[in-house]
Amino acid sequence: MSTWRDERRPATEIEPCKVGEYLDKTTRGMGVPKAGILAVVFSKWPELVGQEIASHAEPRTLRDGVLTVVVDQPAWAAQLGYLASDLVAKIAVFTGSSEVEKVEFRVAAGGISGSREKSSRRAARGPD
Repeated sequence: MSTWRDERRPATEIEPCKVGEYLDKTTRGMGVPKAGILAVVFSKWPELVGQEIASHAEPRTLRDGVLTVVVDQPAWAAQLGYLASDLVAKIAVFTGSSEVEKVEFRVAAGGISGSREKSSRRAARGPD
């Protein structure tokens, strides 16, 4: 059985590259930002917004410059909506990139993971 090779470029001319670089090239056409931006926004979320906000809101998607954040209650969506431009600026400073241009907030039907953990602890502990 033979191995398929791209006849346009010999295998000796193909330079290896880092997976992150390859992903960046591949996903760029889909409106997805660089892998490093995604990693910072999603993994450093509590540092970006603070623990109190992170317990009620979490990033869900980042596409075409729009970060969608889900919240556990409508009041949080309203309150954070007033802070959206500040959050965009803070993300730009934190990531060194202006790829996040807008933040939209949505209320999650089943809550968010942080609030579910809190609810589980409250249920195990009993009523306050």
